[in-house]
Amino acid sequence: MAKKKSEKKSDTPNQQIDQLQIDIPDETKKKLEAIKEKLDQFQKKLLEKFDNYIMGIALLPPEKDDKNKEKINTLVLIDDSDSQKMSKEELKEKLTTIIAKMAEDIDKNLNVETIILTELWQSCYDAKYDLLQMIAMSAPVFDKGMLAAIKIAEIHKTMVLKKFEKYIVSYVLAGSLVQGRATPESDIDVFIVIDDTDVKKMTRAELKDKLRAIIIGMGIDAGKMTGIENKLNVQVYILTDFWENIKEANPIIFTFLRDGVPFYDRGIFMPWKQLLHMGRVKPSPEAIEMFKSTGEQMIERVKLKIKDIGMEDLFYAILTPSQAALMMYGVPPPTPKETPDVLTEVFVEKDKLLEKEYVDILKRNIKVRKDMEHGTKKELSGKELDVLLSDAEKYLKRLNKLFEQIETLKEEESVLHTYESVVTIIRDILRLEGIERVKDTDIITVFGSEVINKGLIPEKFLRVLKTISKAKKDYDAKKLTKTEIHKVMKEGRELIKFLVEYIQRKRGRELERTKIRVKHGKKYGEVILLGKEAYIIHDIDNDDKDISKAEITEKGSLGSISKSNLEELEKALAAIEIPEKAFIKEPIFEDLKNIFGKDVEILINY
Repeated sequence: MAKKKSEKKSDTPNQQIDQLQIDIPDETKKKLEAIKEKLDQFQKKLLEKFDNYIMGIALLPPEKDDKNKEKINTLVLIDDSDSQKMSKEELKEKLTTIIAKMAEDIDKNLNVETIILTELWQSCYDAKYDLLQMIAMSAPVFDKGMLAAIKIAEIHKTMVLKKFEKYIVSYVLAGSLVQGRATPESDIDVFIVIDDTDVKKMTRAELKDKLRAIIIGMGIDAGKMTGIENKLNVQVYILTDFWENIKEANPIIFTFLRDGVPFYDRGIFMPWKQLLHMGRVKPSPEAIEMFKSTGEQMIERVKLKIKDIGMEDLFYAILTPSQAALMMYGVPPPTPKETPDVLTEVFVEKDKLLEKEYVDILKRNIKVRKDMEHGTKKELSGKELDVLLSDAEKYLKRLNKLFEQIETLKEEESVLHTYESVVTIIRDILRLEGIERVKDTDIITVFGSEVINKGLIPEKFLRVLKTISKAKKDYDAKKLTKTEIHKVMKEGRELIKFLVEYIQRKRGRELERTKIRVKHGKKYGEVILLGKEAYIIHDIDNDDKDISKAEITEKGSLGSISKSNLEELEKALAAIEIPEKAFIKEPIFEDLKNIFGKDVEILINY
């Protein structure tokens, strides 16, 4: 295995065992005290031999039927991701032998279970989760982050399955941990796919908001249980949306399918993963990339074609990348005739990114093609073709530099867009907390005092906000470096995702407060107050929902009632970003009697 860069190490076994003893029985404490020195020796020898390849060492619980009460069951997790000199089976066998000998030299009762990372992930692919459960039950004594990630994910998965098993399609570990890019500070990314194809008693929008809020809340609970707080990053998808993302070639979903490791799967994730590896799930190429690559391909073809076909290819070889440059800039692709003028206006005159001589090459190319089409030019000489070919190669070489210039320009603009998006979302959060107007100059201070200091959002996101705000000032002063741009883009995406999820959870709770649940006879109904409209579900347990709607008058009563449907209700719910506070006035109680009958009862705290 090749040598890796040094990574940050965890506490010593003694320090970690001291921390673990807080919540374990006295008898186990005594045993741990007795084996501290042995574990310390074992860890030291193991790290001296294998250094950065050791991902974790953990103490396993004693086996029930084992008569040897002195046996110290230990787990060692090894990163074999860059192993190329031997097969995984040979590597596992060799490592097991070496590590077992090390343990035996320290104490014959030190029984080591050596696991390589490939073996662990393969067991998940095969829907065998015993290794995950073994790690979840272990007590880590050395960990670079992977053991902690598996432990919290397993606990969270168990909580989620216990409550929603019939709806959970897949629970998958993803992100930097499974891509081999993780650091001790990395988030633990998990994706959960929920089956919404059989939902009848609520809208899909309601299901998505409600389950997401509960599942993310379970993630917070799992963090508190394990002491790994603010690390579990939960992404929840409903199956219908997830399938749409696959069809639309969403890059996030393709990365998730490519790298993700299923901790639970009902036969959906692994077939998709295999189809992706087989090349059967193909992303739709971005139009910009497609146009960008057309030129070089066509120039090679033109050398082998006869002159008239070569002329056609040369024309598109420089036209389509020109349109791609405009598309990357944000301008819809113009017609061939208009393209030189738009290039001149945008890149030559406005932003001064391109020299006029290159636009002249495109103009000459278009003129030659037009003359040949109209018959004013009968043939193309070899010398003319050579000039056109040489000009096209020169043009494309310059255009590749233009793509880099546009990319840099757009990256800098994206910092401004990230800042504006974050500020907009924070204003929405402040409005949810009852703060309507805040000056841009005060947004960080108010967000810190009214949201962060009250414990509603982790403090680390205030630091991210300050970083983005500083980048905005550097952008205005034209001092932004490429490193700063990439940092702001990454941290900005993480901040926006967290803030949006916070709003969604808050929105879900606020929506619940707009509902009046009633009982009439043996049926249950519901009145949803959405601003100036009310939607009435006469029997929420009936699959074919009978839905009506009515305008809410200024006096608080319901106006004339008309027929509605589930689709109209879903659109009304989706249109509400921040639900207004719903105040119930006396007239509406009489309306409830008229709608549901005199025996109607209003349910409290349902």
